Amino acid sequence: MPIRRPPSLTTLRRSARACRACDLWRPATQTVFGEGPEDAPIVIIGEQAGDKEDLEGRPFVGPAGHLLDVVLEDVGIDRSTVYVTNVVKHFKFELRGKRRLHKRANAAEVAACLQWLDRELARIRPRIVVCLGSLAAKVVLGSGFRLMQQRGEWVERGEGQWALATVHPAYVLRARIGARGEEEFARFRADLMKLRDPPGS
Repeated sequence: MPIRRPPSLTTLRRSARACRACDLWRPATQTVFGEGPEDAPIVIIGEQAGDKEDLEGRPFVGPAGHLLDVVLEDVGIDRSTVYVTNVVKHFKFELRGKRRLHKRANAAEVAACLQWLDRELARIRPRIVVCLGSLAAKVVLGSGFRLMQQRGEWVERGEGQWALATVHPAYVLRARIGARGEEEFARFRADLMKLRDPPGS
């Protein structure tokens, strides 16, 4: 008996707006669901929605998203052909005066949100999954995956699907404040350059 595909991304997005599986929806402005074509060959997964994403309701629209766009264009990938999303669909933060500072989601919050990522991947069935950051890598590739030791390596997920993990672009932005900025940017670019020649191409 054939496996039934999940509902369309439009239906999933609508359902996710009403998700109350954890308490992150309470202070957040809105759910930040993934976006991109339903037949995208590449799915890029970040860690969790940020401040600007929370306000706009779209993934990867802040500074880290801008850096990702620059590198994707540089390696010859049109972002409009890629599906981008996050593991955690709500912005978790703590207030410092009027500023909302990013706070990492805990294990229970991540677990509550995985239903949406699982359905996104099951619906799209991409050929390539790119994990940005250790949270995304561990969710997709298992808790034993070591990002800094295994970044840039192709990992077969089965049924012709391959995954590649690298650091989150926010990590590269933070490195640019110090002396390692250009080195980290070059490494990030080199990791994503591998998307031009994936296994089996």
